[in-house]
This record gives sequence, structure tokens and C-alpha cells, in this order.
Amino acid sequence: MNKQIAIIGAGFSGAVIAHQLAKAGYQVEVFESRSHVAGNCHSQRDEETNVMVHVYGPHIFHTDNERVWQFINGFGEFKPFTNRVKAITNNRVFTLPINLLTINQFFGKTFRPAEAQQFLASLGDKTIENPVTFEDQALRFVGRELYEAFFKTYTVKQWGMQPSELPASILKRLPVRFNYDDNYFSHKYQGMPANGYTEIVEKMLAGDGITVHLNTAFDPAMKGDYAHVFYSGPIDKWFGHQEGHLPYRTLDFEVLREQGDYQGNAVINYCDNSQRYTRITEHKHFSPWEQHEGTVCYFEYSRQCEQDDTPYYPIRMARDKLQLEKYLNIAQNETNVTFVGRLGTYRYLDMDVTIDEALKAADKFLECASSKTPMPAFVVNPLG
Repeated sequence: MNKQIAIIGAGFSGAVIAHQLAKAGYQVEVFESRSHVAGNCHSQRDEETNVMVHVYGPHIFHTDNERVWQFINGFGEFKPFTNRVKAITNNRVFTLPINLLTINQFFGKTFRPAEAQQFLASLGDKTIENPVTFEDQALRFVGRELYEAFFKTYTVKQWGMQPSELPASILKRLPVRFNYDDNYFSHKYQGMPANGYTEIVEKMLAGDGITVHLNTAFDPAMKGDYAHVFYSGPIDKWFGHQEGHLPYRTLDFEVLREQGDYQGNAVINYCDNSQRYTRITEHKHFSPWEQHEGTVCYFEYSRQCEQDDTPYYPIRMARDKLQLEKYLNIAQNETNVTFVGRLGTYRYLDMDVTIDEALKAADKFLECASSKTPMPAFVVNPLG
């Protein structure tokens, strides 16, 4: 029996699957086109300041999934971290997500929770019964003033299109709170790895039976050399973009190094047009247990992803769904290939979901191997 497995991509999807299958006795080869593991979660010490920098932008771990939390803690220490995002709009600083403090500051009020809830309900556009677009959703539930201050311009900068062109589901992920809780996330487990994400992924890939090839692309023509292939790269790239390039947003970063504390917080969003960047992230504040005299800040700019750029966010508009469906249909006809991760399934995934789905993919493969049934092209329906 051929027990050789190929995994394309050394991010969390690939590393988790590699670790699980190597434990089960398979020989795993991981192919990574970059010079490092951990994908867009790659972190490293800045040479000038010794600050732990999230090279491709910040990643904060948060989950309610017990299995995922226990699994990832097996590879490194996680320290408590609460993401408290600030937002600048019209030369004023507010707290995000919108909470009781934001509402009271913005409108110059001293509302109690029930009063704020009633007030916000009075601002919503009740003529919008079934919100379809991002703009509909915002106007229906927070009203025009908060929408224009915090969401409209920021969305244009982030996505390169008007909120009236985006689905309402994007805004459904942004809560409004009627208390003073300024924790950006509401999950049971939240934290940062004490020594960065790259060390964690390196430990996942350090077991017996795993060989990692950095700076190495994988040719789909090589798939016949392996019992199975797990592919976490862009699904359209696997098929030579035969149905065209799926659209992504990418990020550019301007890096500032200086002494002291630049902004006093890890993340500050810029929600109006006073600046072209969407946010500034100050990386030493992601490791509050450390002390650094210097600081490293990333000024973040979003734009359309071109052919040689690093893809970050799948856009997934209605027109893209039709294109994606063509790729999914082609993928179903592949043999011994499973598509995983954000790029392989063309979905925006948080780290904990990525790890959960990778664990399930490994479970499914072992189940299929035991029962001698074919492994599916997708463990999770990308259109679901």
C-alpha cells in the first residue's frame, strides 16, 4: 500500500494534516513555495527592535472549539490577549465594535443599555425589511450616522467597492453591544502564542515521517506519485486558471520603526478618508507581556490582488460564485486530491476554523483509508 502523502502549503491547514497523518504512520512530504512555514500567520523577531512581528498582518487566536484549543496548545504556550480595537473617524477616537461607550460618546449621551437599544432602534431604517446588501444591513440596524462614520468609507477602502455592492452577510459578523464590553471577540479562548505562530507550525512539522520542502512548487502532474494530495493553494491555480482568476483582495504594508510607543494600542482603524490606509497595527502591543524600547507599526492598505501578489481575502460576490462553481465541478472529477484551507476552498476562514477543518480532513482520510472508500475533494462544502 502506498503511504506517501503530498501536502501543498505549510500553513495551518497543511501542517495540521501533516502532523495527524504522520502520527498515523504515513510518510508525508510538504511542499511550500515560500522560504518559511506558517503561511500568512508567519511571525518573526524584528532585527532592530526584537518585537515579535506578524509579517503578513496581525493574527489573534480566538475560538470556542475545545478540540482546537487543546490541540494548538500542545505545540506552544498561549498567553492571554484581548483585542481592544479603536477607531478614528472625523478626528475623534471611539471603541469598536460599537458598544454602549461608542454610542454614548458619538451622540453625546449617557444612555443605560435599554435606552441605547431603544435609541438605536429608532435610528434604523424600518422600510428595509429584508436587508440584501451591506448598506441595507447597516441602515436597518444602526442607522445612517453610525453607518457613514464607521462602515461606509472603511468598507470602500477595504473591499474596493461600495457597500451597496456587497452582501449583507459581511456586516452580520460585526456585533453591536449594549454594554461597555470592548473585547473585539466574544470567544471562550483568546490568546497569542508566546513565541509566535511560526514556532508552533514548525513543531507540528517536526515529527517523524514529515519532510518539508521550502522554496518548492508542486506540479499537479506529480500527483500520481502519491497515495493522496492535500492542496491548500488557490483552487484556480491548481487548474491553471482555466476558468479565469478568482478575485482576491491583497494587502500592502508601510512599516514604521521608531522609539517609544506610537499609538498606545495594538489596532486602530481609520474609518474615514483622512488617510488612505485602513488601519495601523503596532505589533509590540500584541505581546503585552514583553517590554520593548522600540516599536514596529504596519500601515495597512488594501487593493485588488494581481497575479504575483499574496492573496488575503476572497471577495465572493455573486458573479464570483458562478466562477467558483465551475472550479468546484472540475475538482469533483479529480482523483486522490482534496482541497483545503482558505485558498483551496475560496472562503474567508479564521485560524480556529482552518485548524478544525484540517483535523476533520485528516480524520476523514483515515476513515476512508480504513474503509477503502474514496476521499472526497472537499471535506466542507465551499458553497455552504
